[in-house]
Amino acid sequence: MSAVLADFPVLTPVTDEDLALAARAVRVHAPEPWPHGLLCRSERVPYPCRLARWGHATLEAAGFTMQQAETIKDGTR
Repeated sequence: MSAVLADFPVLTPVTDEDLALAARAVRVHAPEPWPHGLLCRSERVPYPCRLARWGHATLEAAGFTMQQAETIKDGTR
């Protein structure tokens, strides 16, 4: 059961396709405030969900800082 809940692997080197998918995952699986805490906007599970964690880890593995990842997340890049 723990393998099902484990994070998705971050493959290195990060390809352009992985980078595009990670940026989309970070945008789609964003935190949304609810009365009982932050939930993933897409999955309605506690934030960060597995895809949000994978997206952030992949962007970090590609050399993006958290500030740059937020820029990608906002779609302004």
